[in-house]
Amino acid sequence: MKHAMRKQRLAGFTACVAMSFSLMSVADTNRAFIPMGTANAVGVIDLQDRQMTSTIEGTLNTHGSALTPDRQYLVVSSLSSFDRQEPVTRPEGVSEDDHAAHHGGGQAAEQEAESTGLLYLVNTSSGTIDRKLEVPGPVHHVLVTVDGRYAVSTHPSSGSISIVDLASGELVKTVATGPAPNYLVAMDDGQSLLVSNSGNGTVSLVDTRHWFVERNLRVGGGPEHMVLAPDNDRLYVNDVASGQVLVLDLVTGSVASSFEVGEAPHGVGLSLNGQTLYATSQAGNQVVRIELASGTRQTSVLAPAPYHLAVSPGNGELLVTSREENTLWVLDPESLDVVDEIALDGIGHQISLETQ
Repeated sequence: MKHAMRKQRLAGFTACVAMSFSLMSVADTNRAFIPMGTANAVGVIDLQDRQMTSTIEGTLNTHGSALTPDRQYLVVSSLSSFDRQEPVTRPEGVSEDDHAAHHGGGQAAEQEAESTGLLYLVNTSSGTIDRKLEVPGPVHHVLVTVDGRYAVSTHPSSGSISIVDLASGELVKTVATGPAPNYLVAMDDGQSLLVSNSGNGTVSLVDTRHWFVERNLRVGGGPEHMVLAPDNDRLYVNDVASGQVLVLDLVTGSVASSFEVGEAPHGVGLSLNGQTLYATSQAGNQVVRIELASGTRQTSVLAPAPYHLAVSPGNGELLVTSREENTLWVLDPESLDVVDEIALDGIGHQISLETQ
């Protein structure tokens, strides 16, 4: 009976995906999705008209977001913990040790038995939440793998990432990466991803075929947000401890150089051609623009507390949220002048952008 009910649910989900694809083919794709934290909603921004056109309701304390490659779904994460609705049962034939290892093992398994975290699977055409997926604890940031199969979440409290199969909704594995994992980026080949561990100054290279840490790269300080160079050989990492962006050479595994940003750096991004680096300094109330070839550095005052940053795929404009006000700034990528301000319903966090 349970098997039949599960087949019906999966069939319904498949039909919904097909309908979503049909609607997406005629939908406006020039949009940004911005989780708005304790406003318990996600703002949908029309980048052409520069206004918030709608909100996705029904989420709680949303912080992370990531689009599936086909743009049919947005995965949104909650930074809150929830009482588990149903206990985690051990499948028949699986030992207690193996079951604990599957769900993180040790302290993480004990925490999961009492509470859980949530991912919301949002249909980008209808703006509705199609599914809620349980993960082992509150989620900071989230990523969808290059093939669109998995949602990967960082769990700062347990020092691990979790991997959820988006088709089945099942937790595939948890992987310990290091204290306070923060941000994730995927390599273009889809065979690995990188996780910043702000608690011990490392970046973990994770094999996505077998889900294990292939190596840990020491950068020092407190690495948080990251952006990958187009050729995938360099990683730009914001270090909150030094107020710099560190340039990690992924071939040698060492820090090749660094750029000054300012106190409490946070958002980081690259221009569309990959030749210009942008970063925000919350405490310094400024945005920094760095020409990578020459090292030329330009700053512009932006207050209060510029926070998350993304580069618009259409025209290269910078989208920057504030940590202290319900505002999204739109900046010219050359002059760093503010060309528009968009009112949000809450503090804007991890920005997801639809690409043409």
